[in-house]
Amino acid sequence: MQEYANREALIAEIKKTANLFISEFDGIHESDKAVRFEEVDRTPQEIIAYQLGWMKLLRSWDKDELAGKEVVTPSPGYKWNQLGGLYQSFYAQYQEESLSELIELFGSTVEELIHWLDGFSDEELFCSGGRKWASSTPSNWPIWKWVHINTVAPFKSFRSKIRKWKKLRTKAICDIQNTM
Repeated sequence: MQEYANREALIAEIKKTANLFISEFDGIHESDKAVRFEEVDRTPQEIIAYQLGWMKLLRSWDKDELAGKEVVTPSPGYKWNQLGGLYQSFYAQYQEESLSELIELFGSTVEELIHWLDGFSDEELFCSGGRKWASSTPSNWPIWKWVHINTVAPFKSFRSKIRKWKKLRTKAICDIQNTM
């Protein structure tokens, strides 16, 4: 797993990978946001909803802990072996948004996440025990690892999903045109 020297390095990588990720949606038409191909496990809309869901969930754990509430990870009503249901809740939450609204929401959510990260010291981010919620699983990860696996890592890996989706969409359009 990629490591970071400090908070600034983590934030710089989030910004870079977020920009590369969201730029992959250039050229996708609104009418195609919910088009699904068997070879790709998510639609463009679901890919962005997944990212939005995790970024907001991370911040909600911290907000709840700071408010003295019990933090339930991954989310109330879901266990770690039920993430498929959690993802479905993310998709449902954002299904009415247009693709351009999702892209805009993604940008503002990344900025909110960065602002949130700016509030941590390097010790809080990089040492185990920075927050109870981060230490609540057997992995006992520091906050930065939670952030990395739910931002930078999928920002990178989902780029290939959206690229594959775009190739399949282009092929489908060509196939339709060739049958006319």
